[in-house]
Amino acid sequence: MPASPALDDIVSAVRAAHDSRTPLRIRAGGSKDFYGGMLAGDVLDVSAYRGIVAYEPTELYLTAKCGTPLAEIEAALAEKGQMLAFEPPRFSGATAGGCVAAGLSGPRRQQAGAVRDFVLGVKLVDGTGQVLDFGGQVMKNVAGYDVSRLIAGSLGTLGVIAEVTLKVLPQPVAEKTLVFEMDEARAIVQLNRWGGQPLPVSASFWHDGQLWLRLAGARAAVAAACAKLGGTVAVDGPEHWNSVREQTHPAFAGNLLWRLALPSSAPPPGLDGLRAIEWGGALRWYAGELDAVRGVAARAGGHAVLYRAPESLRCREGAFAALTPAMMALHRRLKQALDPAGILNPGRLYAEF
Repeated sequence: MPASPALDDIVSAVRAAHDSRTPLRIRAGGSKDFYGGMLAGDVLDVSAYRGIVAYEPTELYLTAKCGTPLAEIEAALAEKGQMLAFEPPRFSGATAGGCVAAGLSGPRRQQAGAVRDFVLGVKLVDGTGQVLDFGGQVMKNVAGYDVSRLIAGSLGTLGVIAEVTLKVLPQPVAEKTLVFEMDEARAIVQLNRWGGQPLPVSASFWHDGQLWLRLAGARAAVAAACAKLGGTVAVDGPEHWNSVREQTHPAFAGNLLWRLALPSSAPPPGLDGLRAIEWGGALRWYAGELDAVRGVAARAGGHAVLYRAPESLRCREGAFAALTPAMMALHRRLKQALDPAGILNPGRLYAEF
């Protein structure tokens, strides 16, 4: 089957850039321009390549072109009572390609898994203009080296995600949100205690002395958990979780925000500026320019991402924690294999790329 004109345009643009060694900045909705390293190169606008290619509710998968708005995908899924279980943030105009390229997951990640866990296949235009297909449409067809999942979070440095196939799941039958009053240290202990019990916890969020807990699943399981845990039932649960997912909640305010991935049981690391705790204690958000943050995160067994900051600061400090020499060598080999001229989103993931 011949490629569509829009895909032909993408392929031609990449081939021309490869031949002339012209850096390209891949962009669709632009909702995550704030994330990662520098924004460099001529803009390759892929927003015109959009639309749902295939959706099989009984097989639990959906294939969409890279410029397809997440809102369009989720509307189609909602009609069949299904969802993207990793709850990717939509921000303003997020698309399927950008969702996978950024690899950002929302509140339900602690229960359902990350973006990469739902990527079944990708159609990729590599840095030479070749169109490559990886993975499949169902999990049993995904064999060998799982390149499709590797693309999740690569920020467009390994290729243009032309199409992506995602696993979808049914929406929960019942959902309730409980609110508890407790400080940071107690919240971390309590979240880990609940995490070791058979409770239908689908999301957690601590901010300013309040711990929000979302329960989702069968009606009987949710009712039993509510009776066991106590707390106050929130009347604005859906609105609250949407504000967390879209980061419109006051906890995410400000021009400088750090995202720390830590062992869920790690005690408070002693940094000022704590804004929120998510994912059962495994994700901590801090505001402000903290010189010691990366060292503190590493000593706690995790890492820190300079999630939101002026571009000059992201470029100087690096948005992501430094890799070990072995991991950097692996990244270099992947980059060389898929983008030998280094034209795709240079510096967006690491300055060395």
